[in-house]
Amino acid sequence: MSQSQADIATPAMGGREWAMLVALAVLWGGSFFFNAIGVRELPSFTLVWLRVAVAAATLLLVLRLLGQRMPTEGRIWIAFFGMGLLNNVVPFVLIVWGQHHIASGLASILNATTPLFTVLVAHLLTPDEKLTPLKASGVAVGFAGAVFMIGPDALTGLGTGVMAQLACLAGALTYAFAGIFGRRFKRLGVAPMATAAGQVCASTVLLLPLMLLVDRPWMLAMPHPATWTAVIGVGLLSTALAYVLYFKILAAAGATNLLLVTFLIPVSAILLGALFLGEILLPRHFGGMALIGVGLACIDGRLPRLIFGPRKRKTSDGFDPQI
Repeated sequence: MSQSQADIATPAMGGREWAMLVALAVLWGGSFFFNAIGVRELPSFTLVWLRVAVAAATLLLVLRLLGQRMPTEGRIWIAFFGMGLLNNVVPFVLIVWGQHHIASGLASILNATTPLFTVLVAHLLTPDEKLTPLKASGVAVGFAGAVFMIGPDALTGLGTGVMAQLACLAGALTYAFAGIFGRRFKRLGVAPMATAAGQVCASTVLLLPLMLLVDRPWMLAMPHPATWTAVIGVGLLSTALAYVLYFKILAAAGATNLLLVTFLIPVSAILLGALFLGEILLPRHFGGMALIGVGLACIDGRLPRLIFGPRKRKTSDGFDPQI
């Protein structure tokens, strides 16, 4: 493979990247659980603002303890505000609002469409993550696995709450654009920890006036301890820690590979429920996980390499390995 071709190849996923992807799926899978608790007492803007505010405070403290400084260049902060809008403000509000009206299982299925949108957006907007038949097939199989694993019960309300479902789909589309937009931080030389802190700080600033004007939080009743625990969990674990992993994976493996995490989120949600809530794993859960694994292996290219071996590309000098 020539250098020019290597430069435009989709980044490969190694063992370290897969480990981070699974960890991120567990953290983001927990966000649906935390949101389900939070929406019982808190309106959308307030819950999302508390989430990003907790994350921002946590990441700024960690940066200080590590002796690292936030960037001060104006162009980088403009990028932080753009990323915060695309990756936090818009999708968080849309999904949390949707969870006021539809079940978390259905919301997670709709969220699992993110890689579908990401493959298409990356194909249109990037030179190095182009759509291939194998990648498209893998996305379709993975999405089918997510739907199959959640089961028909979660789809019983598909005809109702149309606006809530469209809101969740719009949030998934916004995540796709955020994955492409976030690639610039590697070029700007911003470390993953600083990028995570910068975008949640920007999101906190953007959401504050909306939260004050729309929700009027001083008029709300004091939330119960369970709600505060959910807020801390979603801010500290599902946002602060999750975004450190997010930007590490984005820098190492690209937007298309990163957004595969949304296929794994239903897996983590079911496993967490089985471990901590006494929920029972059914045969369809294992079948869905198997389909998701096949889809991920197709998109990553490992399954066809395992079955057929590395492809060969004919050149004027003979055959070069094409992986």
